[in-house]
Amino acid sequence: MTVAAVLPGAAPVRLAPGPALLRRLPRPLTLGLCLALLLTAGGVVLARVAPQDADVALFSGTVGVGADGALVQVAGVDGTAGAAVVPGTRVLEGPGSAQGVADEQAWLDAGTVPVVPGLGADADLVRGALLDLHALTQTHGVPVAGWTGAWRYVWPRDAAFAAVAFARTGHLDDAERVLDFLGRVQPASGVFQARYLPDGSGVPDDRGAQLDGVGWALWATAGVAEVLPPGQRAAFVARHRALVDRSTEAALSATAGSSGLPPASPDYWEVPERRTTLATAAVLRAGLEASARLATWSGDATGADRASTGEQRLGDAITRDFAGRGYPRRLGGRAGSVDLGVAFLLPPFSASRDETAYARFEQAPPLLARPAGGLAPGGSWKRDGISWTPTTATWALVAAASGDPDQALERLRWLAEHRTAEGSLPEKVLADGRPAAVAPLAWTAAAVVLAADELARGPVGSSTAEVSGR
Repeated sequence: MTVAAVLPGAAPVRLAPGPALLRRLPRPLTLGLCLALLLTAGGVVLARVAPQDADVALFSGTVGVGADGALVQVAGVDGTAGAAVVPGTRVLEGPGSAQGVADEQAWLDAGTVPVVPGLGADADLVRGALLDLHALTQTHGVPVAGWTGAWRYVWPRDAAFAAVAFARTGHLDDAERVLDFLGRVQPASGVFQARYLPDGSGVPDDRGAQLDGVGWALWATAGVAEVLPPGQRAAFVARHRALVDRSTEAALSATAGSSGLPPASPDYWEVPERRTTLATAAVLRAGLEASARLATWSGDATGADRASTGEQRLGDAITRDFAGRGYPRRLGGRAGSVDLGVAFLLPPFSASRDETAYARFEQAPPLLARPAGGLAPGGSWKRDGISWTPTTATWALVAAASGDPDQALERLRWLAEHRTAEGSLPEKVLADGRPAAVAPLAWTAAAVVLAADELARGPVGSSTAEVSGR
C-alpha cells in the first residue's frame, strides 16, 4: 500500500516500501518501519488514504432511429462504427433521414415542450430529453431504461417517470401504453419484479421482487389521470382498474404489520436490503395517496377512505421512525446516510409539502455532492467521485415542485452542461466532468422533463405543493 506523507509546508511525498523487503523483515521490525514512515523528528505526519475516483467508459453518446425503425447506438465504446444522428435529432443519418426527422417533429408537435425561463442557451435540454424518451420507446412501445444491453429492460420505476412525463407533455397514448404494460406484467400479488423484458414475456434474471414498484404504478396512474379533464377520469381509472386494485392491495398488505412500515426490500439502489429503507416506505406512501385520489375520481368513497387511512398510518410510522433520526436511508441508520427517500416524501410524489422532510431535503445535498457538481444516490454511497444524473434530476424535480426554483434551475443547468456531445443525458458523470456509462437514460430524461414542466407552470409548486404540519 502506498502512503501519502504530508509535511507542513511541503508537497506530498509518496512513500512505498517494497513488498518483497517487508516480507523479509521480522514482523516487529516491519511494524516499526511502517510506523516510522508516519513519523518525523518534528512530530506526527498526517496520513490520508483518499477515495479512488472511478473511471467508467461512456457506452454510447446517444441512440439513433434508423429508416427501418431500428435503434442504433451512436458513439461511445458500444456505438456502431460510423453511425451518427442528424444534429438536434435522434434520427440516424443516411437514406430516409429526412422522413425520420419529419416524423420526429410531428411527434413533438402533437404535444408540448415545456419552456423554462432562465435556462437560456440550455433550453434545448428539455427537447432533447423528450426525444430520448421517444427514441427509447420506439422499438417496444414502452420505454426501456437505456439501449445498452444491461439496461434494455423496463423498470417499473423508470417507466412510471416516463408515463407521467409523456402525459404532462400531451403524449397520452404513450403514457397509457406504459400503464397497459405494467398491468400486463403485474402478478396477482400486485408486487412487481425489479425489471421486465420489454416485450412483456417475463423477467431477464432472478433479481426478484421489489416492493416500491406498486407505489410507482399507483403514482404514475394518478399522474396520468390528473392531466385529463375531470369528466374523463372515471373512465380512465376503469380502464386500469386491475392495476390500481392489485397495487393498492399490495401496498396495504405490505404495511399492515404492527410497525406500520413495509418489510425490507430492494429499492432504487437495487441491492439486497435487511432493513426497511425510507425510499420504499416513502414510495408506498405516495402510492396510497395516489390510490385515494384515483378512488375519489372514480366515485369510490370507501376505497378512497381505505387508501387514505393506510397512507396516514404509514406516514405516521415514517415520522416516528425516520424523521427524528434525520431521515436516514435505512431504519435505525445514521442521519448522514440520507438519500432520495426524503425526496419521495415531497411534491410531486406527495400532494403536500411536509416541512420537516423539506428542511432535511434542503440540508442534504452537501452529503450527496460529488466533485463534478452532481449528486450521488445517497449520503452513504461509495466515494468513487461519480455524480449520478437520476439523483440529480430527481432532486431538481422535487425542488421545482416544492418551491425552490433557483435550486431546480441550477441542477438543470448542470445536467445540460454534462450531456454527451450528441446531446443526451448520461447515467453518470465522472469526477472530471466527463459523461459516462449509458446514454440516454429514461429515468433522467423523464425527471428533467417533469422538472421543466413544474418550472414552466409557475408559480413554482403551485400545482401540487401545500404545506403540511406532519
